[in-house]
Amino acid sequence: MQSPETQIRLYYETLHAAWGPQHWWPASSTFEVIVGAYLTQNTSWTNVEIALRRMRRAHVLSLRGIRGISLQRLETLIRPAGYYRQKAARLKTLVAFLDQKYGGSLQKMFAQPTTLLREELLALNGVGPETADSILLYAGQHPVFVVDAYTRRILERHGLVAVQAKYDEVRHLCERALSSPPQPQFQKLETRNQAFAFAHAPSRMSRAKRSDLAQTFNDMHGLIVNVGKHHCFKSNPACENCPLRTYLPKSAL
Repeated sequence: MQSPETQIRLYYETLHAAWGPQHWWPASSTFEVIVGAYLTQNTSWTNVEIALRRMRRAHVLSLRGIRGISLQRLETLIRPAGYYRQKAARLKTLVAFLDQKYGGSLQKMFAQPTTLLREELLALNGVGPETADSILLYAGQHPVFVVDAYTRRILERHGLVAVQAKYDEVRHLCERALSSPPQPQFQKLETRNQAFAFAHAPSRMSRAKRSDLAQTFNDMHGLIVNVGKHHCFKSNPACENCPLRTYLPKSAL
C-alpha cells in the first residue's frame, strides 16, 4: 500500500503530463487576484469575471479605486458576483487593513512570513482558509496549497482523506506530498488532452516569478479543478476518461 503522500504526488505527475501548466491565477495585477479571491466565494468564476470587468471599466480595480469609491457604488459594480453587500464591505475592510498595517503597500504585506500573514488574513472579516491561502499563493507567491471543494471530493473518493477531515489536515497532507521528489515508477502519458489542457489562458499573474514549490502548488490546484469540472462531478462522476481513473479504488468504480 502506498502512502497518501505518494499517491497524491503520483496524481500531480499524471495530471501534469496529461494537461500541463494551468496558468492560475487569471489576472493582470496582484490586487486583481486578491479581489477575485474575495468575489469567487460562493459563486462561479464566470460571474466573478463579469464583476471584475465592471470594476475595470469604472477604473476602481485597484487599492486607490476601492479606497475612494462609495460602498454603495462598489456594491452595484460587484453585484453579478453575488452576496455583493457582504463582499463590498469586506473589500473595504481589506483596504483599511492594508492602509493601517502596511501603509497601503502590498509588497510590504507579502514580505511577511507566511504563517504570520496567514493569521492576519484569517483575522479579517469574511476571510476563511481557502480565501487566505488563495491570496497567499496566487497574489503573494507564498508556497501554500489551496484546498477547495474539488480537492476534498477527489481525495475522499480515492480514500485518501476522511469526510470529516479538517481543512488544515488536508492542506498539510497535500503540501507534504507535493514537496516530495518525483516518483520513479511514474510513466508519462504520451499525449496531452488539448480539449481542456489549460484551466485559463496565460496571464501576467499566472506567469509571475515564484519558487518551484509555489509553482507546483499553483499547477496542482488548477489540475484538480480540471478534474472536478470535467470528470469528478458531485453525482454521476465521469471516471472513464479521467487521468486518475487508474488510481481509483475498485470499491469506487
